Amino acid sequence: MSNKTKKILSIIFLAIPSFMLLVSGIMKITGAEQVVTALAKAGLGSYITAFGIAEVIFVILLWIPKTYKVGFYFILSYLGGAASIELAEGNNPIAFGLIALAWIGFFLKSEENFIV
Repeated sequence: MSNKTKKILSIIFLAIPSFMLLVSGIMKITGAEQVVTALAKAGLGSYITAFGIAEVIFVILLWIPKTYKVGFYFILSYLGGAASIELAEGNNPIAFGLIALAWIGFFLKSEENFIV
C-alpha cells in the first residue's frame, strides 16, 4: 500500500470517530434533550457540560500534529468509559466500533507508533 493511500485511509478512519465525538460534544455543551436525558438516567447529569468540553478538546488534540498521540489516548480512554456505560445499560456498544476505527487510523497514520 502506498504512503498516499495510507494517509488518506488514516484520515478517513480517524475522521469518523472524531466527527462522532465532535457532534456528541456539541450536543452535550448545548444541552440537547436526548443527551441530557440519557446521561441523567446513567447518573451523570451534573457532568454533561464537562464531558462535552472534554470531547471537543480531545478531538482538537488529535488533529494537531504535535499532540495527536495525546489526543488519541484521551479519546481511547473516553470511549472506553463510554463503552462500559453502554454495556452496563444494555445498549449497543457503539463505542467499541469507534475505538476500532481510531486504532486502525492511528496505525495507518504511522506504523512507528507500534515499534518499541
